[in-house]
Amino acid sequence: MPALTTTSDGFLLHGEPFRIISGALHYFRVHPGLWSDRLRKARLMGLNTVETYIPWNHHQPDPEGALVLDGFLDLPRFLRLARDEGLLVLLRPGPFICAEWDGGGLPDWLTSDPDIRLRSSDPRFTGAVDRYLDLLLPALAPHMATAGGPVVAVQVENEYGAYGDDSAYLKHLADAFRSRGVEELLFTCDQGDPGHLANGSLPGVLTTGTFGSRVEQSLARLREHRPEDPLFCAEFWIGWFDHWGGPHHVRDAADAAADLERLLSAGASVNIYMFHGGTNFGFTNGANHKHAYTPTVTSYDYDAALTECGDPGPKYHAFREVIARHATVPDEPAPAPGPKLAPTTVELSGRSALLPFAGSLAPAVRSDAPVTMGELGQRTGYALYRTTLPAGGEGVLHFARGVGNRAQVFVDGAPVGVLESERHDESLPVRVPRPGATLEVLVENMGGVNYGPRIGAPKGLLGPVSFNGTDLTGWDCSPLPLDDPGTVPFVPADGTPVIVPAFHHGTFDVGTPADAFLRLPGWSKGQAWINGFPLGRYWNRGPQRTLYVPAPVLRPGSNELVLLELHGTTATRALLTDTPDLGPENTW
Repeated sequence: MPALTTTSDGFLLHGEPFRIISGALHYFRVHPGLWSDRLRKARLMGLNTVETYIPWNHHQPDPEGALVLDGFLDLPRFLRLARDEGLLVLLRPGPFICAEWDGGGLPDWLTSDPDIRLRSSDPRFTGAVDRYLDLLLPALAPHMATAGGPVVAVQVENEYGAYGDDSAYLKHLADAFRSRGVEELLFTCDQGDPGHLANGSLPGVLTTGTFGSRVEQSLARLREHRPEDPLFCAEFWIGWFDHWGGPHHVRDAADAAADLERLLSAGASVNIYMFHGGTNFGFTNGANHKHAYTPTVTSYDYDAALTECGDPGPKYHAFREVIARHATVPDEPAPAPGPKLAPTTVELSGRSALLPFAGSLAPAVRSDAPVTMGELGQRTGYALYRTTLPAGGEGVLHFARGVGNRAQVFVDGAPVGVLESERHDESLPVRVPRPGATLEVLVENMGGVNYGPRIGAPKGLLGPVSFNGTDLTGWDCSPLPLDDPGTVPFVPADGTPVIVPAFHHGTFDVGTPADAFLRLPGWSKGQAWINGFPLGRYWNRGPQRTLYVPAPVLRPGSNELVLLELHGTTATRALLTDTPDLGPENTW
């Protein structure tokens, strides 16, 4: 018998009445050196459970390779730490997770196949899922409640009712968990819409809702849909995520606390989304594409109860007071903000141009027409395309089917323009100085769409490129893996302004490592690394103006900062500050 069972009135844990008071905490968005700290703070707020997605694309980047379960992806360790903190766990393995995560968690080797019907009973899709679960579930078996572990419930898919109505697919997933030894409670979650609930639920599987307001109405819809199930809001939205070029979304703490009070007063269980949001380090952010492509920023602060750097925010204290009226909160002080690094200036005295260096990163693929990043085997980041222009003079470059997602164009090494899928750009007027001039196109994958029918959309150059109506041929297509900026051959900067993409390098000293925030005044757009750790993207488009630097990334003594600046700059300094800046706020 599973540890967690249900009645229409609520949950039973080992036969005793139990209310789930949970918070979302994605292990893959938090430095592993900080997992214990975040879990302790979850318990101190009054949570008895934490919830996490599992990103399939990162755990299985190679369809034929072993499962990745170390570092940021050491899920067994995270589950052990939760157990040691006395917390239960809700697991949400997908296969689709959304989560504003690159590709919604679906592997690019799967989504790049246009013949596969994603999130359906297509045997090509379910076969891939089954092979993944064959690897994943044995590793998690010791951490299930039936084996004495903390995992008491497992989600089947994720808000599927907003996507499709293939009940055979949902049943296949539920059977896949059961046949592989998962005895714990299974649940689905869908937005509080009657159609979504009908399409996304499954007989014999707990139905839960996702909403951030209209508590009474949403709970009534859940009760109407499934009178025999306990009331459970599996995603209580207390904040929101941000897109580049938009505002920083916040929600008033008192307003969110009032809705939490309504939920708990109604006898419902709750999972707060997010308790702690964390960060889209490196190239892990997702994107939306409704009317236009809009990528998500590096920070996943989410205006959560615990801020991006792990400090208790206004919601932490407000929620703790609400929870204390309905459950036992630990008789310990609320945690204080963590220490911060003293403000530090970093001089960036080393430099290396990207385009000349690109050829040493990986072999180029020679092709008559440009090939996509997926065809190059480049899952994230950048690709460089190079050919020659047959004629000089004024003209128009036309990119059939556009770019995915942002392309910088150079003629004989000089920047001539930018195209963005966000603006649906396909053409660029240029002046070519001579026949045979070199055309270079640096394309950035700004993040895979994580919601809706455009998941798996290709990246890079998406079709032929022409100049004044003549297709260009003879392309060298180069993937640009940027896993180790330590291989970049830096030389001393000569003080001249930089007008092309270039790496910049500097060092700084640290006494005692502590959290910090990287501010880049005068820099435009690019990537940042400290001691080889990928902090993520920066962009002066905003709203985000600082990048979070976790304390475990720093070391006593000398530290290294590397920036890949994609545009021109006269800046030679960066700042490490003790205060985050996520941009102008928009309250919802």
